Amino acid sequence: MHVRASSVSGMPVVDDETQETLGFLREPLIQPDTGRIEGFFVTPSFPLMDGGKELFLSAPDVLGWGTKVHVRSSDRLSPPRELIRLQALLSDQRRFLGQPILVHGTNRRLGACSDVQFDTRHFAVEWLFPRRLFFLRQPIPASEIVEVTPRGIWVRDPLLPAREETVVREEKEQGIVLTEVVPVPQGSQRNA
Repeated sequence: MHVRASSVSGMPVVDDETQETLGFLREPLIQPDTGRIEGFFVTPSFPLMDGGKELFLSAPDVLGWGTKVHVRSSDRLSPPRELIRLQALLSDQRRFLGQPILVHGTNRRLGACSDVQFDTRHFAVEWLFPRRLFFLRQPIPASEIVEVTPRGIWVRDPLLPAREETVVREEKEQGIVLTEVVPVPQGSQRNA
């Protein structure tokens, strides 16, 4: 299933066996180098009883999506500071949501990343949704991301047409000659 982070924010997290509501999803924690969603911050359903602690749900612990997010049990939620493997990522200043989206090689700003779309099976970011002032801009595929820095998310220029070149390939056994049109990555030194 393909969902946007804004559409799952506030979705209840439930224990799959007891159907008890454990908390409510907030924003995802995204690995800036790979675009993979490591998990989600969760507001506990009874913040006064849990000491008001923010909780974290790792992506592999999600059993299923629907109108609720199902997990095996309540022990799948824990304070993010207790998860040692997340400490480097939590202290990393490179974020997705709220970051400026900038065109690589220029200082042109396309807007701020107001939302992301991801796949609930692989937990990979697929689309970025920039917003400039009060208006949503054209979505940008995650494949166009060049790098994520503390300054912003750098993407390829969406106004430049993709260069293509013709490649001739021969199948030796059957004597067939195939012609393919192959996109050339931007910044490549090959001539078409």
